[in-house]
Amino acid sequence: MTPFQQNDPATIRAMFAGIADWYDVNNRLHSLGRDRAWRRAAVRMAAVRPGEAALDVACGTGAMARLLQAAGAGRVVGADFCEEMLHLARTKSADGKAAAIEFLQADAHALPVPGGAFDLVTVAFGLRNLADPRAALREFRRVLKPGGRLIVLEFCPAAPGWGGAFIRWFTRAVMPRTAGVLSGHAEAYRYLHASTQSFLRAEEVAAAMRDAGFANLLTRTMTFGTVAAHRGERIEAVDRRL
Repeated sequence: MTPFQQNDPATIRAMFAGIADWYDVNNRLHSLGRDRAWRRAAVRMAAVRPGEAALDVACGTGAMARLLQAAGAGRVVGADFCEEMLHLARTKSADGKAAAIEFLQADAHALPVPGGAFDLVTVAFGLRNLADPRAALREFRRVLKPGGRLIVLEFCPAAPGWGGAFIRWFTRAVMPRTAGVLSGHAEAYRYLHASTQSFLRAEEVAAAMRDAGFANLLTRTMTFGTVAAHRGERIEAVDRRL
């Protein structure tokens, strides 16, 4: 077991700080550009309405936040615990063509925003990096308005068929070497494979969302079942004694 598999926040933060400058390049290169398509599909699933308030958690360099803004969200906030990633997000998003996206350094388990502040919360490839994903899902519910939507985009372990087998081999044997050459942090990309294979399956992510108080769940798998986008709506607690 590597230290990164333990999801220690300080260790994970240091890892992302080390690869921040090469993060987007490695994503484009090693997904063959599919990372953009996955995020666009997730935004379509979100069905953004004009003027809605959207929060992207574990926002990284701001790719998802910018897509949410382009889809018509009025207020967009990106939250991440890694200041190096946020610095890049602010730089990439400061084009002056639209209202500024707000970026804040924050713990996904205890977001510094009031309850019911957002119509939409998204988290793209970040849930598996959190110390307590189930607690984070409950926190996402807290900051959503009643009827608000949560979108979770995440890699899936043990995808079936030859496509899944190839991608597991690629992320285990190839990516740490090639991405490591660019970023100088091969261990971070060994972590990507290990964290994906040890994370919840798509149906388990959906079940965790349901347990956290989300309903009307929808899951869409992509790219040989290696990536899943989940949508759920915040519902009010039901008194089971009735």
